[in-house]
Amino acid sequence: MLSFTLTHRSGQARAGRITTSRGEIETPVFMPVGTLATVKAMIPPELEELGSSIILGNTYHLHLRPGEGLIRRLGGLHRFMNWPRPILTDSGGFQVFSLSHMMKLTEEGVAFNSFVDGSPRLLSPESAMAIQQALGSDIMMCLDELAPLPATRDRVAESVARTTRWAERCKQAHLQALDRAGASPHIAGSLPADAIPPESLLAQSLFAIVQGGSEPDLRAESAGQLIHLGFDGYALGGLAVGEPPEEMHATVQAAAGLLPDNQPRYLMGVGEPLDILTAVEAGMDMFDCVIPTRKARHGNLYTSRGMLSLRQGRYREDPRPIDPDCGCMVCQNYSRAYLRHLNFCREITGVRLLTHHNLYFYLNMMKQVRGAIREGKFAEFKKDFLAKYSQGQTEVSK
Repeated sequence: MLSFTLTHRSGQARAGRITTSRGEIETPVFMPVGTLATVKAMIPPELEELGSSIILGNTYHLHLRPGEGLIRRLGGLHRFMNWPRPILTDSGGFQVFSLSHMMKLTEEGVAFNSFVDGSPRLLSPESAMAIQQALGSDIMMCLDELAPLPATRDRVAESVARTTRWAERCKQAHLQALDRAGASPHIAGSLPADAIPPESLLAQSLFAIVQGGSEPDLRAESAGQLIHLGFDGYALGGLAVGEPPEEMHATVQAAAGLLPDNQPRYLMGVGEPLDILTAVEAGMDMFDCVIPTRKARHGNLYTSRGMLSLRQGRYREDPRPIDPDCGCMVCQNYSRAYLRHLNFCREITGVRLLTHHNLYFYLNMMKQVRGAIREGKFAEFKKDFLAKYSQGQTEVSK
């Protein structure tokens, strides 16, 4: 199963190594999002070339189509999408709660109708585990309850309590699956033909999600309860969901230290470079976000000097690369003018090239972050990186 080794510190920033049955993950790490068993516009060998060591899959969407049963019958998510390295799957809770007007919340779980065919579904702690077990991901997430903003303190406290109860049910469901498969040392037995192989279940780790909104004491309460239950890693959830950035940063800075020092710390769904660097400084290890791939599809590109929007007319005849300081294949071979043309005409090649660049930016940033931490110079790196990045579009366009 998963193990974590902390190798270097620079202030509160940490560099380490997560070891799984499918390979090692150097942290801090950014995980490209592969919602429907694909990181949009990219194929697995390209992601490996960019240095991606782990990607994220979406439990909710894969459950609705093509269905976890089909994926399991075809060898699991890794084989299905031809990705040999680790995969983390979220629990599906965020997607369901983002559709709060279409779901009914009970202690049992979340009842909703599929947006694909309208069929009634129930996402419970037990079904969230069963779906992820069938997908065969390396890291599974407990089903949590996110209190949609705006939320009263009482409502946030209620979500903390339910998240703990659901986390306990998730853990029990996973342990019971191990027992049924004969993978537990406590029970021996024959393996049914249609069961998930014990080696697949044994390779899966389970992370819990800390809730509590922007209330420091509720975050501490949630973290303490989940740590008492015992999981392989811990995540901060319910952030970057509409609160001001300053509030999010303050919450992360206060909550990161609540999590165990000897286990991975995951900030879910975040975010922009400033958000990630601030969270690294607080001691977080893992990040994911759709931002780099989504923005690429709309012609918005990350550069060392800030964002660049190719939709602007000033780039129509610009022969320069996206970022003269970037070493990616796109910046080495294509001009802003050509890439703007592709994006403006909605050419698929344009989406692929711009996505490649944005993912290179993020993964290379994390590589630099790890190097700075190992050298004990993260604070200086963050200051210099953001000073250059904050020069913004005006500087990029010169």
